[in-house]
Amino acid sequence: MFSSEFISRFRRSRFFRALRHNPVSVLGIVIAIVFITFALIPEAFTHYHPTKLNLGDRFLPPSSEHWFGTDSVGIDIFTRVVYGARTTLMVVVVVLSIATSIGYLVGSTAGYFGGWYDDVFMRLTDIILAFPSLVLALTINAVLGRGLMQTMFAVGFSWWPSYARLIRGQVLSVKNEEYVTAARATGVPTLRILVSHILRNSFDPVVVRITLDVGFVALTTAGLSFLGLGALPPTPEWGRMVAEGRDFLLVQWWVTTFPGLALFLVVLGFNLLGEVLRDWLDPSAINL
Repeated sequence: MFSSEFISRFRRSRFFRALRHNPVSVLGIVIAIVFITFALIPEAFTHYHPTKLNLGDRFLPPSSEHWFGTDSVGIDIFTRVVYGARTTLMVVVVVLSIATSIGYLVGSTAGYFGGWYDDVFMRLTDIILAFPSLVLALTINAVLGRGLMQTMFAVGFSWWPSYARLIRGQVLSVKNEEYVTAARATGVPTLRILVSHILRNSFDPVVVRITLDVGFVALTTAGLSFLGLGALPPTPEWGRMVAEGRDFLLVQWWVTTFPGLALFLVVLGFNLLGEVLRDWLDPSAINL
């Protein structure tokens, strides 16, 4: 399938050496691939419907027909978990898009222009960072009301300050480099300097941070759904599924266990993936 030359070049690459330095990260790559595959093509893995009730099959234990059993309304839990991956991926993409967009706008301009602009926006960032992200997201979500869109906005808005801080630090470290000074001296527009010269050379730490945040965003959103503020029935969402099964935990343990396990694996997998990306993209992380 792969030529010997390709394999040889891969073994000499920094990415392969990063994997050798942290071999358990292979598990993270596998989990991430499975999660994304479930999210993109869930219908390829199950023939059951994720929301269609079948009261005659209530609380069936795990079996060859229903791998994860069924829930209180007879829906196959494996199907709900697989389709829940799509919901989780959508939430992660939207939340991190909101967080990184605001973070890039605030952090890059504050770091580049400095002065009063930097002072005002960094003090605002510090104020928001003073609140735990889950508490802030819970407050915003309670004001906006129940629903998945409201939850995504609440979590995204509570997540941007850490990106603003990270991006500001990266901008400060490169804005006085010679190539930036030369571009400024030749009359290159400020926006082009920010995008093409500064932000492009500050992207690697942000990629690592995004990867590490995937699991925590999924966990935060699931927590809000568990409290009844996130996804509404019958949307297949892991936090909501855990909440629906908590009253039956001692008897029908599978209703809560499998969506909770899926959430645990996603958090674990993307943390391991973030570690190997950090080792690969940061030459100072390890001696590669």
